[in-house]
Amino acid sequence: MAETVTIKTIASLLGVSPSTVSRALQGNPRIGLRTRERVSELARSLNYVSNSAAQVLKKNTTFTVGVVVPNLHEEYFSLMIEGIEDVLEQNGLQAIISQSRDNMNREKKAVEHFLRARVDGLLVSLSATTNEYDHFQNVERYGIPIVFCDRTPKGFPSFRVRSVVETGLKSGLEFLYEKGIRKIALLNGPPDLLSADERLNTYLRGMYELKLETSPAYIRTTNLSKEDTMARMEEILALENPPEAVIAFNDYVALDAIQVAKNRGLIPNKDITFLSFANLPITDYMENGPIASVEQFPYRIGFKAGQLLEEILSSGVPGYREELVYSVLKIRDKA
Repeated sequence: MAETVTIKTIASLLGVSPSTVSRALQGNPRIGLRTRERVSELARSLNYVSNSAAQVLKKNTTFTVGVVVPNLHEEYFSLMIEGIEDVLEQNGLQAIISQSRDNMNREKKAVEHFLRARVDGLLVSLSATTNEYDHFQNVERYGIPIVFCDRTPKGFPSFRVRSVVETGLKSGLEFLYEKGIRKIALLNGPPDLLSADERLNTYLRGMYELKLETSPAYIRTTNLSKEDTMARMEEILALENPPEAVIAFNDYVALDAIQVAKNRGLIPNKDITFLSFANLPITDYMENGPIASVEQFPYRIGFKAGQLLEEILSSGVPGYREELVYSVLKIRDKA
């Protein structure tokens, strides 16, 4: 039987310490590039295979992080994951991704799976239906840190990184006002989401500051499915005094709402104007996309969330902390 190649074998051949070899194999930036290259080259030539099980037992770490997002078909969450992966890779950690598909029960199963897999930490963007947090409390009891990103919990002390929608939405309301639009509706997201609360409160405060009237009829909530969004938009257009503009929870909600308007023979952003959130690149290629969108910087949110988790894992952070990413309005069509 061939002799097993270990970290000590590589260290002895290169005349460096085993800890240096270990860090180099993990891509630790604290080890010089030349040393990392020499270690990697020798490891490949010797067919070295790391003993992950031994690392887990010795260091009580798997070098993995569980990531739970609502879904991957939305570009917003894909961009957020890119930010997460970039910062984790820099620190020798691997992301394992699971989708809740905006369902709390699926979210719970994903979290339970990650707990059994002994991940080092969790990064979570809540599902649209999450209204209890017992599954996260259970994870924390095992000493596994959680950082919530973008969609964060209500009244649950936690580490979190989120977008401040107030800055961008206030600019959006002022933009619509300057265009002479006075009747503005809000097609909001599920009430369980803190981000939906923030949109509603900013909308109401902004309308008051601009001395514009609104009513409950102008405020509708969708569960974010295409069918429910289109049904709520139908209700808005069926009003005796329909709005001149609709602010949608995100770009996907806006696109479904726009389709309803087009089905009724209305010209988007002429007969009725649409403003949304997320500013996804795909809408730049649409003939009738939202006239403006609030940029929330999902990549930046993911990167900062990954940084915060790595800081917790490497040195600990006393008390919970919230980090903010401020939104800005992006105008696509100035016509």
